[in-house]
Amino acid sequence: MTTSGRPSKFNPALLVVDMQEDFCPPNGSLAVGNGRDVIPVINTLLANPAFTTRIATKDWHPTTHISFASNHPAPNNIPFTSYTTITNPHNPLETYKTRLWPDHCVQGTKGAELVPELDQSLIDEIVEKGTDDRVEMYSCFHDPFEHPRVSDSGLVERLQRRDVTHVYVVGLAMDYCVKYSAIDAKKAGFEVYVVEEGTKAVDPSAWEEVRKELGGYGITMVGTGGKEAGWLGGKQCSA
Repeated sequence: MTTSGRPSKFNPALLVVDMQEDFCPPNGSLAVGNGRDVIPVINTLLANPAFTTRIATKDWHPTTHISFASNHPAPNNIPFTSYTTITNPHNPLETYKTRLWPDHCVQGTKGAELVPELDQSLIDEIVEKGTDDRVEMYSCFHDPFEHPRVSDSGLVERLQRRDVTHVYVVGLAMDYCVKYSAIDAKKAGFEVYVVEEGTKAVDPSAWEEVRKELGGYGITMVGTGGKEAGWLGGKQCSA
């Protein structure tokens, strides 16, 4: 790989989104098809000395979380099928609809643990998200509400303090937490790349739609053999 075309200011971070047991076969309550297949790619990236910081995220839900179908009355509480409207607890005029899911990644449970195949010795920080039971939080940065924000991980500020310029995103799932984390990273001012071989989707048929949506924000889906991966290969680890 070549560093040709690499920006003069290049200080990348790796964001490993929600590589947790509940999102992976064979036993995850919200398993993404072939979710474990991305682990070798992620471990290779984690071992790359180019990254200024390597951050893993975890859904870390209370049992009362609003996204759990089990916390809503029948008949509109079917996992994967039913939706609910979430209202900003601080502003009743701000709402959004969200899909309901099986109970997953409950705080302190086996399903909430990072998969053991992931080389956690190379992870610098773990960010827990979705801890407020009143709001959905696909993004590892903050919930969708803006007036005011309800839950914010503070990750933007931590990346800024490290002078991060580019964010590479991998993990699960491409059409939910990876997508929204990438979009919020872009909105925060970082250049963002989603590594295709390092992610899988809940709904594989959504792949091209998500690619176009990300492109609309100026986010590129890249391959491990592409130029953006080549930029990583040429950056040396600082002392």
